[in-house]
Amino acid sequence: MTKIARRTVLKSSAAAVAAMAAPSLAMAQARPSAARTIRAVFHGDVPSYDPIWTTANMSAYHGGMVYDTLFGIDSKGDAKPQMVGRYDYDASSMTWTFELRPGLKWHDGTDVTTADVIPSIKRWAVRDGGGQHMMQRVKDIAAKDEKTFTISLKERYGLVLDVLAKTTTPVGFMMRKKEAETDPMQKIETVVGSGPFTLNLAETRPGTQYVYDRNPNYVPRNEAPSGISGGKVVKVDRVVFVNMPDSQTAVAALQAGEIDFYEIPQADFMPQLEADRNIKIQVLNEVGLVGQIRPNFLHPPFDNVKCRQALLYCVKQSDHMRATFGTSKYAKDTPSFFGMGTPMSNDANIGWYTGGQNFAKSKALLAEAGYKGEEVLLMQATNIPYMSNAAQLLAQEMRQGGFNVRVESMDWSNVVQRRANKAPPSQGGWNIFITSSGGTAIGHPILLAAHAATGDKAWFGWPSDEKHEQLRAQWAVGETLADRQRIAREIQENAWNFVPQVYYGQWIQPAAMRTNLQGLLSVAEIIPWWNVEKV
Repeated sequence: MTKIARRTVLKSSAAAVAAMAAPSLAMAQARPSAARTIRAVFHGDVPSYDPIWTTANMSAYHGGMVYDTLFGIDSKGDAKPQMVGRYDYDASSMTWTFELRPGLKWHDGTDVTTADVIPSIKRWAVRDGGGQHMMQRVKDIAAKDEKTFTISLKERYGLVLDVLAKTTTPVGFMMRKKEAETDPMQKIETVVGSGPFTLNLAETRPGTQYVYDRNPNYVPRNEAPSGISGGKVVKVDRVVFVNMPDSQTAVAALQAGEIDFYEIPQADFMPQLEADRNIKIQVLNEVGLVGQIRPNFLHPPFDNVKCRQALLYCVKQSDHMRATFGTSKYAKDTPSFFGMGTPMSNDANIGWYTGGQNFAKSKALLAEAGYKGEEVLLMQATNIPYMSNAAQLLAQEMRQGGFNVRVESMDWSNVVQRRANKAPPSQGGWNIFITSSGGTAIGHPILLAAHAATGDKAWFGWPSDEKHEQLRAQWAVGETLADRQRIAREIQENAWNFVPQVYYGQWIQPAAMRTNLQGLLSVAEIIPWWNVEKV
């Protein structure tokens, strides 16, 4: 086996988003001082300004700056009102009534109204697995006046607030009517939000840096911040997302004080950072991330369930975790379909894991499927080390398991663009891509888009399984935790039979930051920059 380096020097590519449609609204202001500016490096570039069109976390990070949500998840995982002020549920008519709180304005100065909110909900629900699941049970969404709207249900459904509040991508960000009425399959071309920051187009350089200025007209809630709920009080004047793909360069910049925050320092650098008295380490997502391998159900060979099952016997999660994290305490295996450390974690139907990696079994399943060595196109995101490493190792494992694999290398932005292509691989499509999702999201059968198995309406890979969808519907109306855990076992039993995705491990990613950075909130899926200051 070829050794995979855990320290990878990568090249930056500004071209990936150079053609991205630029927002038409720019807020001009004097450049803030360094003491009032945060410079942060994340896991990748912003592939699209539209956080509804894509599930890419970087687009959600962008969305959290400029947009707002009707509800937000607090630090305990509970849904709390955000843009909503008062709300009520009438059990007899199965109708929710929501009233927008005072002071909500778009960045262009106009009021936020139900004429904006209703099409925003509908557009987001087309793209989001949780939104799709909810809308199947929604009879109508209607405006009572400019500030009040209702959601009427066709049947009992206890997840309305959870779905609206979730931080799992795509997040339910609210947009102006003009943008919200854009075809959900098309990216928006304008960024006008109502959130605590505005995108500064004049100083943004797509592919290099994205500049967000404090929105002086934003009216925060009165409550203390918790998760993405509560008062979003901005304590700095500017936050700059810096695209810096080379880990070694990012670590050096952090230690030199050229940047203030680095999201994904590799395991190799942790001792060096921990020894620096000017640097502190903080885990922002305590459940961590789960690595996902997504096969494409639309085209051979993974339109055949036996070929998908063969993948289970190819992957050795501990090897994948070791390739990126070494012997780190932050990484572990995850045989559960719902990740480890979540309320729905269980051990149903994990014989493929307990029996260990089995290339002979993989080859036998491929023979049963009638696989004759057709090429499998695996997309490798070269600018995100853990994805790049996982793709290299997976290709080797699959070849040993009997697959004919071709790795096509590109940056993550191009993976995000290409994974939406339903054409055959020979016409610009694909067979497999590597990604990850937050463990909290993985642990929820409804809120994670990747858990839907609704065919053409499902997330990239487009899995389809009627039994899976029936079980998810049962889970959504489960009366108790025990009921839901029992149904979760049934979901997992079935999932590891039809194999919508395969995991390559679970890990906690500690972030590194300058010690004078204070107030960073721990949130799954999004990194919020309100409440943060440089002391």
